[in-house]
Amino acid sequence: PIRFVGPELFRIKDQPWGLFGWQGIIPTKAEKMASICFDLMTTKLLDIQEIFNRLRPEKFSEAMEEGVLLLMDEIVNEVAMEYMPGVWKKLPEDVRDEMVIVAHQASPEFLTAFMTDMQKHVDDILDMKQMTVQACVKNKHLMNKIFKECGDKEFTFIRRSGAYFGFAFGCVQMLIWFFYTGAWILPVAGFLVGWCTNWLALKVIFRPLYPVRVGCWTIQGLFLIRQMEVSETFARVNCVEILHAEAVWESILTGPLRKNFFAMLRAHSIVFTERLIGGLKPVAVASMGGQRFAEMKEDIATKICEKLPTIIDQSYEYMTEALDMENTIREKMKALTPEEFEGVLHPAFEEDEITLIAVGAILGLIVGVLQLFTLFAGQSGCPTT
Repeated sequence: PIRFVGPELFRIKDQPWGLFGWQGIIPTKAEKMASICFDLMTTKLLDIQEIFNRLRPEKFSEAMEEGVLLLMDEIVNEVAMEYMPGVWKKLPEDVRDEMVIVAHQASPEFLTAFMTDMQKHVDDILDMKQMTVQACVKNKHLMNKIFKECGDKEFTFIRRSGAYFGFAFGCVQMLIWFFYTGAWILPVAGFLVGWCTNWLALKVIFRPLYPVRVGCWTIQGLFLIRQMEVSETFARVNCVEILHAEAVWESILTGPLRKNFFAMLRAHSIVFTERLIGGLKPVAVASMGGQRFAEMKEDIATKICEKLPTIIDQSYEYMTEALDMENTIREKMKALTPEEFEGVLHPAFEEDEITLIAVGAILGLIVGVLQLFTLFAGQSGCPTT
């Protein structure tokens, strides 16, 4: 299950089982698995700096153009009504509109310079690892979805292998039971069958790494054979669910490095404001005083910092197209060697394989005990109920 089921009276940290209950291994290890997966992905598939260098600041400015026009209209009106309401109301409407247009015409230079600065310091304003891990911890079903969709056929094989391998090992068990009917045979054999079945199933999925010719057949790990298909799925799920433009901006605006972002935005807003009203300074200072003019300039910069993030969604479409992360992940993943490909996903849960194997063994042991008490109870050498 996604969440722990049962009374959580005692539970070791980051372990799926408790004294009376259980949680799925993947949801339990969501943070750790996401962290490992992201580290491997950025090592082999993504260069964050290179990805963000694909953005063209002037194109970003164009994408924001309509929203910025409405934003500057709102800011100019708010500031004018606060600092010079009488004068502003007396101005003809076309004159007021002209001031907004002037502000709008100056905005492309501001946005271009701002985006250029962001690209140079992307590591200072965006912690993409934190963004990815946080998304998987907050929505634990995401890690489940990644593993389920990427390993759908492998999970089906594991379920069916219980019948394939269990039957083969069961025949050996039956042969032993035919010659020796000790009470311990069924539980021990059940434990061994459960252990060996899961161990062999996992080995078949990831080994051999490279194709091996055996007579007329070519053998390779089931997961590795599907490298092209898995690459498509892995790229799609990650970019639709986690690495999309909205999530990137949300992390920039609300993540642990947001102070750096807003400090950068404020610096550019102050420069923009200075250029915007610098020509009005002599007249404005004469009419409202130097202190009041400085307060107005500061207020304009503050309002830009506060309101620009509210229209940032207008850049989502362009950013998605420009960053092109889905295609990048997919094509680079397809080009990996089998060893590198296995290393993108397998290490995230490799340490928990022993848990999966042990669960199979315990279930086999339980089945063996049930067989002993239900099918052979009362027979010579067997316990009675």
